[in-house]
Amino acid sequence: MILKIKVIPKGGRTGFAGAMDDGTQKIRVNAPPEKGKANDELRAFLARHYGVPKANVTIVSGESSPHKQVRIDGVE
Repeated sequence: MILKIKVIPKGGRTGFAGAMDDGTQKIRVNAPPEKGKANDELRAFLARHYGVPKANVTIVSGESSPHKQVRIDGVE
């Protein structure tokens, strides 16, 4: 599964924050956007949400951007 995501760092509680008109999911993460902390929290959140190991969640593009494509293996 590939998801288009817009990350909102330092957004308080980590969780879904709605969707944009193009279908991109907005996700708030509590971590700051430095040294990969927000990306790590995003991967952990998506792994918990979809019930897969964190290793199954890969940021395909947008590693240093708020707009990302994330692949989640093991989900239909």
